[in-house]
Amino acid sequence: MSRRAAYSLISVGAAGALAITALPAAYAAPSTTAVISEVYGGGGNSGATLTRDFVELANAGSEVFDLAGYSVQYLPGSASAGSLWQVTALSGSLAAGGRYLIGEGTGSGGTTALPTPDASGSIAMSATTGTIALVSGTTALTCKTPADCTADSRVLDIVGYGTAVVREGSGPATGASNTASVARADSLADTDDNAADLTAATPTPVNSAGQVPDPGDGSGGGGGSTDPGTVRVHDIQGTTRLSPYAGKAVTRVPGIVTGVRTSGSKGFWIQDPQADSDARTSEGVYVYTGSATPAVSVGDSVLVTGKVTEYYPSSGNQSLTEITGPVTTVLSSGNALPEPAVLNATTVPAAYTPTADGASVESLALEPSAYALDFYESLEGMRTTFTDARVVGGTTEFDELWVTVKPAEHPTKRGGTLYSSYDGQNTGRLKVMSLDTTSTFPTANVGDKLAGVTTGPLDYGTYGGYNVQATQLGTLTNNGLKQEVTRRQKSDELAVATYNVENLDALDDQTKFDRLAKGVSVNLNSPDVVALEEIQDDNGATNDGTVSAEKTLTRFTDAIRAAGGPRYSWRYISPENNKDGGEPGGNIRQVFLFNPKRVSFVDRAGGDATTATTVVKTRKGVTLSYSPGRINPTSDAWSSSRKPLVGEFVFRGEPVFVIANHFNSKGGDQSLHSRYQPPSRSSETQRAAQAAEVNTFVKSLLAADRDAKAVVLGDLNDYEFSATMTTLTAGKVLKPLITTLPAAERYTYVYDGNSQTLDHTLTTPAITHFDYDVVHINAEFADQASDHDPQIVRIDVSRCRGH
Repeated sequence: MSRRAAYSLISVGAAGALAITALPAAYAAPSTTAVISEVYGGGGNSGATLTRDFVELANAGSEVFDLAGYSVQYLPGSASAGSLWQVTALSGSLAAGGRYLIGEGTGSGGTTALPTPDASGSIAMSATTGTIALVSGTTALTCKTPADCTADSRVLDIVGYGTAVVREGSGPATGASNTASVARADSLADTDDNAADLTAATPTPVNSAGQVPDPGDGSGGGGGSTDPGTVRVHDIQGTTRLSPYAGKAVTRVPGIVTGVRTSGSKGFWIQDPQADSDARTSEGVYVYTGSATPAVSVGDSVLVTGKVTEYYPSSGNQSLTEITGPVTTVLSSGNALPEPAVLNATTVPAAYTPTADGASVESLALEPSAYALDFYESLEGMRTTFTDARVVGGTTEFDELWVTVKPAEHPTKRGGTLYSSYDGQNTGRLKVMSLDTTSTFPTANVGDKLAGVTTGPLDYGTYGGYNVQATQLGTLTNNGLKQEVTRRQKSDELAVATYNVENLDALDDQTKFDRLAKGVSVNLNSPDVVALEEIQDDNGATNDGTVSAEKTLTRFTDAIRAAGGPRYSWRYISPENNKDGGEPGGNIRQVFLFNPKRVSFVDRAGGDATTATTVVKTRKGVTLSYSPGRINPTSDAWSSSRKPLVGEFVFRGEPVFVIANHFNSKGGDQSLHSRYQPPSRSSETQRAAQAAEVNTFVKSLLAADRDAKAVVLGDLNDYEFSATMTTLTAGKVLKPLITTLPAAERYTYVYDGNSQTLDHTLTTPAITHFDYDVVHINAEFADQASDHDPQIVRIDVSRCRGH
């Protein structure tokens, strides 16, 4: 998890040093923790500004990296037979997202000293060619070729520059000189190709305290002079999503502190009260202090010296422009804050984002009057404000909620915002968090209101994109949202429901069982058949080969009975161990619960994890070869994913086939706020294949009996307007019941403030008389038994076609 994800998703406590239990992988495996981020061998040479060579390390991981027992080692670029690796021992640790500076040889030239190194050596590195290795241990390496160094398991990372023989990938990094270092991109990407990963840059050493070199003008790296430098915040932010100063040091940038984050990923926001005339250039920027608590307060007038970086919270997302390794001078306190930018239906554009045909929009000039994402980007880091905003996503366990600043934008019946097409983005959605660590964050449900004024800097993070870090939070007004209770089925109606119970296993607390049981017995009013998704095996995530779910289902059905429901029976097929995706060791599967006093299950033995059930046409009608059974379980469509469970039921003498599904998740898709627009939805490929398998099976059923009554239902992990649904319903063999509801009621799930449909119930053409309902009991609430809402269809079998 990235460091920015740490503050937007989880609460991170103080981390101790990372215990090293095994040697790191050789550098042939790209590092996701400590990497060599910059190498400079021109210190003290003719034309150089810095007086000393250096190596800078960075931590791309989310945990502290213990450097005790490690070393950096240098080999001349020629790697001749007489060349020896020279060693500088390291100590201390490398903070998550932090830097670590090793000072090396000093020359007679240059005017500017390094910031205080975290470790020191005396290696006289070449300005133009050489190899640096980060090594577990302090014994000198002996390898002289890339292959031999690759084979040495002590090597964690290696950088060859100039014409170095020993390097990673296609070639060494180029461009190093007396005045240029080779430096890794701000993303710290390590593809094990030095030529691709590192480029020539102005040397910008940063130590673990975040200090940068003293510029030699008496400012002490930003702490002496009280005169602002020549670069302002709007210069740093620029007119695109990427700063023109990325990777460069900036000196004494003036601003007023508008917000301070003292936990998680620490830092503060500054805003220049002297705005330029360009609406594209933000006047605010985040100053990242890492693990150090900022020594500033809101209202301080400050000068900030540091390095401009583009921080990418996760792959595919946009970046956050920030100043890292800051040295801050407080000039005065108690200053008036700049007026906040207003966020409402008038100021936020109706269009969501520009397109780049799937490529990055980062280099496009911002159009804040045309696109919502451009508008928010033009305010990145600035104070913003909104009034009387409706909550459209309940408070999460991480103290965050979603609001809309556009009350008329795609409202649902119960107060959310509907996501009903790929072109129908909800531009007014924003996530809200609070910078006030002394007050309790409000517990809000969809439809509640943040009344009054909410104000704070506009930030960007991994989860949800743009968000307001509130320094002033509106007052929560409770709209009184209630859980729905559907009606009870009539005696001649077959009630079939679907419910994703979110990784339920026998080791869960009784409270979870009881709440889910109430959902079945009370809110769903005890359906005749319930298709469950995410029933885990009897010991949950314990990965010991257990696949049975008998204990889990015994506890669940006992809880339903205790809540006033019927004594349900069950049917399922145990998956092969760790072959159906989900939580490793959990072995999630679909399960049929059924009330034997109302409906019969037709058992036909022989179905197992790898054996397909098929449609059998008999003189007495259509049946299944195995019941319960699976649909073509060895097909590649179901690789590392749940296989559909098919069962044959009889209700009042009528056969009804139920197909329970849990399609492949959306994991790996680019976010709606991705820098790639339109975002890639790579996970659709497997869901399309899965939908085709189910469609083919239903077609075979209807080919045997055009009046066969089948219900296809479950968590399909895709929208009613998706290609997945087009494939599933091809040939008009299935009717998606979500489309029979009024538009404002078509949702089963709430994600990032979007009310959307992921769970579905579909029926074959013979089912002509039915009553369908999505029962909203979870997704809109802060307190959830599951993150999905269940749904139910009541079928009047006697009035359906073919009866």
